[in-house]
Formats: sequence, C-alpha cells, structure tokens
Amino acid sequence: MHKYRRQARNLAWYDQDGEPSTHNPFKKFRRQRPRRTDSIQLESKLTPIRTAGDVPLDEERRRRRDMTDGLVGPEHSDTFPPESSGTDQVNPYRAGREPSIHSNEPINIPAQTRLDEDQMGGPRKRRTFASGFGDKYLDGDMDSNSAKDVKEKPKFTAMGQLKATLFNSWVNVLLLAAPAGIALNYVDVDPVAVFVVNFIAIIPLAAMLGYATEEIAMRTGETIGGLLNASFGNAVELIVAIIALVDDEVLIVQTSLIGSMLSNLLLVMGMCFFFGGVNRLEQHFNPVVAQTAASLLALAVGCLIIPTAFHNWSGAGNSGVAELSRGTSIIMLVVYGCYLFFQLGSHTEMYNSPSPKVEKRRGKVNDGDTHRGIAQIGKMTATLAGQNAQQMQLQDPDEEEEEPQLSIWVAVLTLAIATALVALCAEYMVDSINAITDRGGISKTFVGLILLPIVGNAAEHATAVTVACKDKMDLAIGVAVGSSMQIALLVLPLIIVIGWGMGNNDMTLYFDAFQVILLFVAVLLVNYLIADGKSHWLEGVLLMMMYLIIAVAAW
Repeated sequence: MHKYRRQARNLAWYDQDGEPSTHNPFKKFRRQRPRRTDSIQLESKLTPIRTAGDVPLDEERRRRRDMTDGLVGPEHSDTFPPESSGTDQVNPYRAGREPSIHSNEPINIPAQTRLDEDQMGGPRKRRTFASGFGDKYLDGDMDSNSAKDVKEKPKFTAMGQLKATLFNSWVNVLLLAAPAGIALNYVDVDPVAVFVVNFIAIIPLAAMLGYATEEIAMRTGETIGGLLNASFGNAVELIVAIIALVDDEVLIVQTSLIGSMLSNLLLVMGMCFFFGGVNRLEQHFNPVVAQTAASLLALAVGCLIIPTAFHNWSGAGNSGVAELSRGTSIIMLVVYGCYLFFQLGSHTEMYNSPSPKVEKRRGKVNDGDTHRGIAQIGKMTATLAGQNAQQMQLQDPDEEEEEPQLSIWVAVLTLAIATALVALCAEYMVDSINAITDRGGISKTFVGLILLPIVGNAAEHATAVTVACKDKMDLAIGVAVGSSMQIALLVLPLIIVIGWGMGNNDMTLYFDAFQVILLFVAVLLVNYLIADGKSHWLEGVLLMMMYLIIAVAAW
C-alpha cells in the first residue's frame, strides 16, 4: 500500500502530459522538464535519422500508409522503405563484426561493445546503495564529464527550494493560519477561534509533511521509501493522539483513531467510487490486494472486540484489561511488520499487476465509429506483433522518473519544521476542545469521529479522489484502505504502548461498544463491496450514506 501511496501522490500532485488539468487543491506546481523523448535520446546517444527528402507531404504519407496497412511488423516513422543504404550513419555502439549466421550469437540483437575511454570518457559505473544520498560510484576515479552523461545532477538554489516548499500549491495559502493559531493561544480570545484557526493550519502542514517525505524517499530504494511512508504516512493522527493522551483525553484519542479509519473506509473510498464511476460503467482493481488489506482490518476489529467482550462479560471488570490490551498491541505490531515484509519483500509482484481499464461513457456514437474502431484494432495488432521488448519499454509514460526539487538536507529540515508546527497547532487545538463541547453544541464523540479525522485525511482524501477520476483504482484503494489499515495495526497499538510507558492504565483496547460496532459495520460493508474487484458510482453512494448516518448518530 505504501508503493500505491507514492504513485497516487505523484499522479494527484502533478498534471500528466496529454491529460486535462485536475481541480485538486493540493496539486503541485513543478518546474518545466525536458521531454521524455529527448531524455531517451540523450541517455542512449542515438541520433534520429530520416531518409532523403526530409518530411513527406501529406498525400505521400497517406499513400505510404495505405500501402503498408496489411504488413505485420513495427512501423517506421516517416521512412519508406524501412531501411535504406542512404541513411546509414556511423553508430558508435556497433563497433566490431556482425554476428555470423553460423555463430551462437543472436542475430536480431545488435552487438554493443564498450567504447574506448577516449570516446566515452570512461566505462559506465554501477551506483552503490549510498548513491541515493549523493553521486558515489564503485570506482572513485570516474571522470566528472562521464558522470554528467550518466545522470545530470540537479542544481538546487535557495530561491528555487523556497518556492518548491512554500509556493508549490494553492493550499499553502492556509499556512498563514499556523502562526496565527499559535499567537491566538497566548491572547484572550474565544476558544472556538483557537480551535478553528489551528484546525485549518494543520491541513496544509499535513500536506507539507507528505511532500517532504516524498522528497526524501526519492533518494532511497523501494524498501526504505516504503518504510518512510509507513512512518510518516499517518504522522498527523499519531501526533494528535499523543498530545491528547498527554492531556489525559482518552476519549478523544479513541474516537479520533476510530474516526480516521471510518473516514478512509467510508467517506474517502465512497467518493472514489462515486466520482471515478460517474463517467464509466464500472472500474476494476486488484481484488487480491484489496482483500488482503480488508482481512487485516478485520483482524484489527477482532483485536478491539475481544478486550471489549472481556471487560463486559468475563466478570473480571477492569482487572486484566490493561494487560490483555498491551499483549494484543504487541502482537498487532508484529502483524504489521509481517505485512510490510509481505508487500515490500516476498510478494512485490502481486502489487505490480495492472488492472483493466474501462473507457469513459460517450454521449453518442458517430457514423463510422465502428469501422474506424475495427480498423484501429487491426492496425494495433499488426504493429504490436512485430515490436520487440526494447521498444515496448520506451512506451510507458507512467514510468517517468520524477526529479527531486529539494536537496536532502532541506527536505529533512522541512520535515522537522512541519512536524514541530503540527505538534504545536495540535496541542492548542486539543486544549480548546473542552471549551467547545461544554457549550452543548456538539459532543466529544462528534469531534473525535468526524472533525479531527478531516485534519489528517484532507491531503490523502484529495489524492485518492483525484487518481480515482483518472481510473487508477488500485492506487485509490491503496490510499484509502491502506491508511485505515496502518492506523489499525500501527498507530493504535503504538498509542497503547506509549500509554503503557506513561503509566496510563486507562488507555486500553477496551473501546466504547458504539465505536466498535461502527467500525465492524464499516469493515463488513467494505469487504462486501470490494470482493468482486469492480466498483461503480452506486457503491460510492452506499459508502457515503453510511458515513452520513454515523455522523448524525455521533452528533
């Protein structure tokens, strides 16, 4: 799920080439990068060539296309015939003889030999693991020009990094609420104002936490990047829960964690199903991955039901509940560690399998669309039949590597500052909850179940809905279900262990029966809806209506 979260953020934050602009308020502005085709030519050092006559005229293009419609093989752009003696150029990679028909060498793969060091500036060096934090190679005598040819090191400026951090999204305008919320805590104002301003300030700070985490993860491998997302993916919920636990607000801790799971399972996933399925008959996703996460959620619900049943029907009362909760929490952390190894180690391929895509609904079918569609299918089949693996690898625009916009130390500093500001704003927000609930307008249960989850889930909520509209349902479900599972198996047991260390015996897995039943119903409904690996807009309505019923009950 952590890999899905990284891919979902990339798709939601940045507009892809050839796609319409999204309305995600957390969308990032990125600097203009060279086109992918240019970068491929630079890396492979191949020069595109054409035959004599330059670009053919439109009439000649049509005549050549008609003549080659029935051919099976790869298409050659703007060339006819495909190969000509007049187009031969000296290829530096084809030094030496061609493989003989009697030799054991493959005759369909051009032999690529290593050039002299005078031509290339030295052989290509393999990067070490530590190269994620710098340009280090196994051989330290590599020429600087050759290193630049391998991969040009990004240049960071102070002004560029400041713009990338503070002015990369429209939602960062709300960062002005952070100093205002801190200042309001030290003046005599209405506690409602303190709560609202700090509530608003945490939303862009949570997005900045995710941005800094992604910048650091770009320089690490797949496993370390997944662990970083596991550590900071739900940092806001963890910080709010710890501060509420320090203030002995156990009810706020419990309801905020349950509310975060309900928000992701019902509201976020419901909006993904609804907005993604409005223009499509149905959407597909990997049911094995979704069912694995849902099974882990069912285990987490069982870990809450058992202490609650033990307290109510064992006859022991409060005695033994704390010990049972602490032992169960340690087991839940072990299960989460096993899940990380399952996703990032043993079953990585299962999370990489693509899901089928469904075309958007069209208002009407024009005359001739059927014939053109059949002709296009035949042309694509003939073209794909003759393509080799190397050509196929160059046609996936989604695999384009993102370039970091912050240096490693600036990213770490941004992460530290954002975490500190979230902690301050969360402390002042939690301190003002009692003043709001004492007025009788809303209850603490509503604040914990409905309001506080909005703070930590706003950025991930927008990310999931954006990628769902792009028909990337695997990523959307990975964000929604994965975030709920991480709270259930990591944040919740970690809070129990922290309360154990603080000597707080009230922080246990014995939750209110109302909260446990709500979570059980939500997990049960989600399991039913994702079992077939398909979704449509009506399923989204069902999930959102269930969340609305819970909000009314908690009011």
